[in-house]
Amino acid sequence: MSRLLACVFTEIMSELLSAIISIAFHGLALAMVLYLISVGLSVTMGLMGFVNLAHGAFAMAGGYALTTLMSRWQLPFVPALAAAVVIVVAGSLVLERLLYRRLYGGAELDQVLMTIGLIFMTVGAATYFWGPVAQPVHPPALISGQIEIAGRDFPAYRTFLILCGTVIITGLWLALERTRFGASVRAAVDNLRMAQSIGIDTTRLFALTFALGSGLAALGGALGAEFFPIVPGYGLANLAYFLIVVAVGGLGSIRGPFVAALLVGIAYTAFNYEWPELGGFLIYALTMAVLLWRPRGLFGRP
Repeated sequence: MSRLLACVFTEIMSELLSAIISIAFHGLALAMVLYLISVGLSVTMGLMGFVNLAHGAFAMAGGYALTTLMSRWQLPFVPALAAAVVIVVAGSLVLERLLYRRLYGGAELDQVLMTIGLIFMTVGAATYFWGPVAQPVHPPALISGQIEIAGRDFPAYRTFLILCGTVIITGLWLALERTRFGASVRAAVDNLRMAQSIGIDTTRLFALTFALGSGLAALGGALGAEFFPIVPGYGLANLAYFLIVVAVGGLGSIRGPFVAALLVGIAYTAFNYEWPELGGFLIYALTMAVLLWRPRGLFGRP
């Protein structure tokens, strides 16, 4: 009897450990995508005080650019990915100059209406040019299929997402913590008027920061098509998740959205693993609990 109980206990613990590893792995891959898309929104909202609800449209644009370059122009995955980011960055600079800059410091309602209008315009444009069907992303054979790690099989593409996200996040942290540009961004986030008074060109800084955030969103949207399908309604369908990461992490923070993305990614994966019919509800409940405890987010400024 004792041997039977020991076998049952060992099997249960083995299944539990397998579930924990699987949830952590897939949750981490999702967190990387959420962070890449959301960190730019956190910084621009914290720096510019601009409610940019159209941020997800840049992620969608990155996905459409990648799929188009690969399917119609036959570009390989990596060059197509780089070109997609460049295209979105260039487009974001035009929009920042023509539309966003006019509403800096304006009423929040005006900002919300303008960016919501942009979302609906992108929905119509994407439906017209690509149709309502989700666009497939075909990664190269090198990062397709399964890969064995420590005796376990994991999806190769999601492993690539984790490694790629780690490299990009490290580079972003170094750029914002160890460079003059990063010091200017941090100074402007902490005290915009003081930054202007010491000679920081905030107009140029806003444009560069906006372009950086849009480029990261495009990269996240292109890489994360497995989690967030590239469809015309992308900007509206996933807006809540991006805003949750920003709100829980705290405006203007680099570290905060990463912690929030980890929390949301792992929690979302765990909830859908155990209670798939309640996964979305539990994410919103968790968000409300965190914001009731920390109204400005985990790392938001007091």
